[in-house]
Formats: sequence, C-alpha cells, structure tokens
Amino acid sequence: MRIVQFKNKDSSTHVGLVEDENLRLLNEVKSTYALTQMVFKTGKNLKELVEMLAGDETVSYQPLLENKQVLLPLEHPDPYRSWITGTGLTHLGSAASRDEMHQKLKISDPNELSDSMKMFQMGLKKGKMLNGEPGVQPEWFYKGNGLSVVPTGHDLVSPSFALDAGEEPELAGLYVIDPGGVPFRVGFAIGNEFSDHKMEKINYLYLAHSKLRASAYGPEILISELPDHLVGLSRIIRGDKALWEKEFLTGNAHMSHNIANLEHHHFKYEMFRQPGDVHVHYFGTSVASFADGIQVQNGDRFEISIPELGKPLINTLKQL
Repeated sequence: MRIVQFKNKDSSTHVGLVEDENLRLLNEVKSTYALTQMVFKTGKNLKELVEMLAGDETVSYQPLLENKQVLLPLEHPDPYRSWITGTGLTHLGSAASRDEMHQKLKISDPNELSDSMKMFQMGLKKGKMLNGEPGVQPEWFYKGNGLSVVPTGHDLVSPSFALDAGEEPELAGLYVIDPGGVPFRVGFAIGNEFSDHKMEKINYLYLAHSKLRASAYGPEILISELPDHLVGLSRIIRGDKALWEKEFLTGNAHMSHNIANLEHHHFKYEMFRQPGDVHVHYFGTSVASFADGIQVQNGDRFEISIPELGKPLINTLKQL
C-alpha cells in the first residue's frame, strides 16, 4: 500500500491512495502529517486508517507528476522541525568505492585498512539488531532540515562552492515522533541523498561538509511491509540519452546493518525523540556514478526507480 501527497492548482492539498494510474482521495485529512496525528489520536493502524478514509473520488496520477503538483510524501508544516539525516557504509556493495576514496598512504603497514573499510567490517561482523539487542553503531551524518529537501520533478540545486553533485540512490525511512516521544515509522520512500563526493575525497573529515547538500525523496510512501530484497535502477539522462545507468540492491537482505539497527542508533538520542518532529533518514547506497568516473553537468536528470515503491524519483541538477 502506497500513498501520495499532492496539491491542486488552487494550492489546496490532498493525500491519495495509489491505485495503478489513479489516486483515491482520503477524506478528513489534507496532509500525510495530519494523517499521522489521526493515527496517534485514534490508536488505529495506519493501513486500516487509510482504507477507512479512502473515499470514492479519484484523480489521474500522471498529470500531477507532469505539472509538478506532487509534494514530498511526508513533511512537517514547519520545515525547521524536520531532520534530514543518513548513514553510510551500510550495504554489501558500497564499501569498495568508499574505500578507494578514503585510502591512506600505506607506507609502514601495507595491510592497514582505511577508516571506511574498518567501519564496514564492523558492520559486517555486528551490524544487525537481533532479538532486541542492538549491533554496532553505524556511520551517521546530518544533511539539513526541511528547507533542504525537494519533491520529485523539482531541481536539485548544487551551491557554487560545490566540487561535485552526485546522486546516491537509496531507501529513506520516514518518521513522526508520537506524543509520548516514540518514533513512529510512517513508511519508506525512494531517496536521492545527493552528495559532494569530490569534497569528501579530499579528506574524510570533510564528510560533514560534503553531506550538507539538497536531497530528494518520494514521490510515494510505502506504508505496507518492506521486502527484504529490492532491485532498483539509477540513471543519469543528459539531453535525450542515458549517460549512465546501473542496478542497485537494497533492503535488509543486502545490508551489513539491518534497518532496525540503523533506527535504534539514530533514535537513541533524546533530541531526536521530540514529539511532533519529522525525520527523514537515508539508509545508504550501494552504487554511485561518481565511482564509475562520471562527471555530472548542469541540466542532467537523475532518475531512481524501485518498482515496489511506486513511481520513480526524478530530479534535474541545477548548478549555481
């Protein structure tokens, strides 16, 4: 089950249940955030509530996408109360390119591992939460607040001081903190975590700077169970031709840290459990065009698809 948030031409907003190429409008709520508040108030299961609120009115989905009327699938009414964060080195296919970026000069010890590879191996050994017992904590980074994220169809803006503007195709977990301070997972969306890989490559201590960039997620939220095995496709379109494309694997079956462990280590901090706050947490990528030597240009289009999560996430690069 997947839901979408969109606006009409008069700027009124709606939540729609995805039914193939149509959206069935939900009654009583005008935003996904309001929907979560109804969950907290009624105590009903989210899926049951969506089914209960789904009315008879439907609208065509594709024109909303073409007219850029589809919004972020979850956002806080106050963008300063959205936390955009993420974790890296979480996927079985992600370590090699990161290790190459962070390799140290091996003068005294040719067997010395880079810090990134050490982190990855820690995750391989004990990155799973099992029977309620957390595993080792992952890498973590901050990307910004609700001002830094854009919906599908909108530009991903790269600042003038950026050295690179590369895509990172991955899953994003979407959460609202309930009135008791407990994280409530609304669901999962396709994410483009979008980072400055050249800046990160200069020195690993520049990771924090490299992550302070725009990002995108959506257009839909999967509110039913997430499959353990997901196959996605990431593409860069230049003009009318595909410059680069690559499949990627995600889901718990392809991760060194399971999602439960990543959630535990993010929300263990009290400041991330403030009632009403929204959290968008990127779970890490396994492929990136930068690792294949691709240099993106202004006007390139990023297209990321995971069929189980609905329509693709599409954004155009705008370099200032």
